[in-house]
Amino acid sequence: MSELKNHNLVETTFKEILFEKRPCINRDGNPVEGLYNAWIILNNPKQFNSYTTSAVKEIILAFGEASNDRSIVAVVFTAVGDKAFCTGGNTKEYAEYYSGNPQEYSQYMRLFNDMVSAILKCEKPVICRVNGMRVGGGQEIGMACDFSIASDMARFGQAGPKHGSAPIGGATDFLPLFVGVERAMMSLTLCEPWTAHQAYYFGVITDITPVLKVDGKFISNPMVVIEKITDEYGHIVFGNQKTGDELKNAKEIIATAETDFTMLDKAVNNLIAKILHTFPNCMTKTISEVRKFKLEHWDKNKEGSREWLALNMMTEAKAGFRAFNDGPKENREVDFIKLRQLLAEGHEWNDELHKTISPQYQKVTV
Repeated sequence: MSELKNHNLVETTFKEILFEKRPCINRDGNPVEGLYNAWIILNNPKQFNSYTTSAVKEIILAFGEASNDRSIVAVVFTAVGDKAFCTGGNTKEYAEYYSGNPQEYSQYMRLFNDMVSAILKCEKPVICRVNGMRVGGGQEIGMACDFSIASDMARFGQAGPKHGSAPIGGATDFLPLFVGVERAMMSLTLCEPWTAHQAYYFGVITDITPVLKVDGKFISNPMVVIEKITDEYGHIVFGNQKTGDELKNAKEIIATAETDFTMLDKAVNNLIAKILHTFPNCMTKTISEVRKFKLEHWDKNKEGSREWLALNMMTEAKAGFRAFNDGPKENREVDFIKLRQLLAEGHEWNDELHKTISPQYQKVTV
């Protein structure tokens, strides 16, 4: 056999993320000789695994490398730690560099678009291993994946309209396909997160597993209602977060529990073992056909969305990201009512308006 060609664009040394080839595990739990899974791991736990510009570039290259590697069976997209898979773009970088610089943010969003597209064009099945919060842009890159298996402690949702953006980096394209228009509308506009149980029940993710252990035994997320019950209005309640004393008691249980991802990793490996026992080209073709439903909307909207998001960095995004980054810990949102009142009076977006609505400029009274 002649020497195999290398189809990667560049040789990459990963610094912002981790890229690992791990043995592919068969149904019997044993590794398969010569076959691997590519683990692409976000590595920014101090900032809830948000992605910087540098990380976005590395993620693009990592998916290209995994796609081209003949020995890779599947890609596992995940993150370090137990708090977050990803909360989206790095708000510190947004606030301190991109806010007020639409031309720069436009270039950044070009990279973001390429990251989402890199996931959608990967020639291997992509599994999102959700180890914690999947919010904002994290939810968008997660939904670009083919499968999602989550910790039952994870939470899912958007944050855009609360922090000066719109969830048009894939969420408005993908979420209605998962849950329907009305339920997507509620999530995308109100930014109220779903528990992992709700996300599973609504069809956003493939499976969930417990990750908490008490006295050596796995327990389900104690903060949620995990059975179907009828509330006072006659609605079916499933997976909702508990409230009041029940929530307080649940948090006390969590404080004594240990986190163990053994069952999550087992579920990921079991899914890949099922993929292993299929024809690879038939699997790739099937996945690419299903991806077309996402791509139909994504390819149609991504450039217009990029341009709007860039211009929005002069107004609402500038205010929202800087409030989140610079505001006091107890208040990282602008005064939405004051903003609407000023705009109703015809006030222009200028420094005066920005300072009037932003928490970091308000005097603290004792």
